[in-house]
Amino acid sequence: MHGAAGGVGAVVTRLAREAGAYVIGTGRTADRRPALDFGAREFVDLDNDALDEVGTVDLVFDVIGGDVGKRSAGLVRAGGVLVTIAGPPEARPPEGLAVDFVVEPDRAQLAEIVQRLRDGRLRTNIRTVVTLDDAVTAFNPTTRPTGKTIIRVHP
Repeated sequence: MHGAAGGVGAVVTRLAREAGAYVIGTGRTADRRPALDFGAREFVDLDNDALDEVGTVDLVFDVIGGDVGKRSAGLVRAGGVLVTIAGPPEARPPEGLAVDFVVEPDRAQLAEIVQRLRDGRLRTNIRTVVTLDDAVTAFNPTTRPTGKTIIRVHP
């Protein structure tokens, strides 16, 4: 799981754990605690740890892409899958499958996710909620905050 502290990564981590998966989160140093809090059993710091020391895995869910996505392809065991939401896979597992994951809205699935949020089985990582008037200042390109920013359109 790459980028497990982020929005999609956090949700996928929780859903994978609920399904019984052993999740190894990856990201930057600041992502370690949130990744573990969201359910990753281990964490690989992409700046300081060797990604290839993870060994082989059944599934990689890549939200970063680029070099990390390419390196991850080599971790997928024979018959395993590399799923990416960062665009078409730039590398394929030697004996596995690479999938470009595209989200298509589905009312029933979204209702299930809302129910999981309400009953506490799924958590989100929301940093702040701002009004539409404050949206520009909420996104400062010089910082990399943890958590998502929600823009409230209606008062």
